[in-house]
Amino acid sequence: MGRVTAPTSADLWHHYGRTRHATDRTVPETFRWAWGQDCGPGPEILGDLSGLCVADLGAGAARHAAHLAVHHRPARVVAVDASPAQHAMATDLYGHLAPRLQLERSDVVEHLQAAPGTYDVLYSMFGAVDFTEPRQLLPAAASALRRGGRLVFSTLAHYLSGAPAQPDVEHADIPAKTPDGESATMRRWVLQEHVWTKLLDEAGFTRISSDLLPARQGPRAANTLLLTAWRGPLS
Repeated sequence: MGRVTAPTSADLWHHYGRTRHATDRTVPETFRWAWGQDCGPGPEILGDLSGLCVADLGAGAARHAAHLAVHHRPARVVAVDASPAQHAMATDLYGHLAPRLQLERSDVVEHLQAAPGTYDVLYSMFGAVDFTEPRQLLPAAASALRRGGRLVFSTLAHYLSGAPAQPDVEHADIPAKTPDGESATMRRWVLQEHVWTKLLDEAGFTRISSDLLPARQGPRAANTLLLTAWRGPLS
């Protein structure tokens, strides 16, 4: 899912989602922006996607992208992910949805930098925005959007341990596993709302808004920050 940083070049997303891949091959009927996928708003947050060009940044197995491609009439949804394992699962599950769904194995920043003024909507659900240096990703996202385009992303409002989000642009090294099961770490950015807002402003976004989506009770429950920002004026 996007760019990961670890003391190894191994695919640290190799194990993620494999159980579901083996048992659930459907296109989801909907999705939720909240961490627990059990409350909060759904894809309507993205607005009317009819005829638009959309990209999922850090798409994983592309389940959310597949939902949009099937149910929301975009011209094209590009599901971008750097992980070979996630890309392979997405291709197996949803390759048949081409050309409306395009599965792109690529570093997210590199993909965006190579696509200036291409997209109407960019989004990330605990994806590349969480796992990529934001001072690189957000300017690249702004450049890849058309004038009046928007970026929407959900991210953790605090660490899963309950510790507060960072008050500055600092990452945490979180546990991960190599394909062989060896321990490794990857970087994750869990930032306070005002930090995200400042980063978006510095990247050239306007009309920045945020919502806190409270978690329901349960194991590993976490509040979600949902942020929306626009590139420049509508005209």
